Amino acid sequence: MTTNLLFDFTVDKATKTVFITREFDAELSLVWDAFTKAELLDQWVAPKPWTSRTKHMNFEVGGRRFYAMVSPDGLERWAIQKYTSITPKTNFKMFNAFADKDENPELPGSDWDFNFSEQGGITKVNISIYNESLERLEKMIEMGFKEGYAASMRNLENLIRSLSGE
Repeated sequence: MTTNLLFDFTVDKATKTVFITREFDAELSLVWDAFTKAELLDQWVAPKPWTSRTKHMNFEVGGRRFYAMVSPDGLERWAIQKYTSITPKTNFKMFNAFADKDENPELPGSDWDFNFSEQGGITKVNISIYNESLERLEKMIEMGFKEGYAASMRNLENLIRSLSGE
């Protein structure tokens, strides 16, 4: 098992974009599934002690995922992800917006672009998150997005390890 895997998190306020690069010691197909299947997403995407609960997900162009991050005391923070482009095993793009429990989006949102590649058994995921407003980007950062996403990536690494039988 490789332990010195890359995790890079960069905020570019001039372009209102967050850039994340993360490597995983796993085959591309497993990492792809972890990002694109609700039953796997719900196991890692929420930083602990929060949990994730997908109400519905249709991973296809024009499809969407509606899910909540749930706090230990039951507070639900809903979000909608609309899939705008999918190239199997290499790329998908989505528009993400917070929402209320009735699926009414809270705009502005952000455009996420996920790129997957594998070399020598290491899968690299490059993510860019473009925010429609600088205010939204700054709010994400203030809410602890970097720390929360780093925790989610650790959850994903542990999930991949368990799915790989390590």
